[in-house]
Amino acid sequence: MRSTRTRRLGLATIIALALALFGLAPSASAADPAPAELTFATDAATTQPGGTVNLSMTIKNNRTYDIWFVYQTIDPTWLTTQRPDLKYGFTGCSLASEAGAVPCTGTGPANLGTNYGATIPPGQSRTVTLTLQIAADSGCNGNIGFYSYYYAEFSDGTSVNGGPVHTPETRVLCS
Repeated sequence: MRSTRTRRLGLATIIALALALFGLAPSASAADPAPAELTFATDAATTQPGGTVNLSMTIKNNRTYDIWFVYQTIDPTWLTTQRPDLKYGFTGCSLASEAGAVPCTGTGPANLGTNYGATIPPGQSRTVTLTLQIAADSGCNGNIGFYSYYYAEFSDGTSVNGGPVHTPETRVLCS
């Protein structure tokens, strides 16, 4: 008498083979990239009180439709908020363009999305750079970091949101 386990295994094998033959089995392909992705970079890992660090934010359109609209926030990480002696603020904003850097208006924390300019075509990206100013009387030996959430709408009516995306931390050193 055959066991039930052997029958089930045989039946499962036959079904899997049939699905594979007819192309209905899941394939082992690479995952598609996110419809839009946000990345951060800084021009320095450390600074001193009174110094500045440029924080670049790049949003890339991986879809075949234009990005029409971006909404983005930026806030300090919890660890940064636990150091009230670290004094800093965003003092400048620029959008990289073919003609050079163009000033933009929003430095956070609410809506940074309008800084990316108009439409972002498929396969292209936009980079906005915020200037992070460390106060001259800021505390030392602490890390300043931020996180961001974003929402993007595409010309086909779809949307995507993402985050939190974390910035590289900047260490404030005393000389």
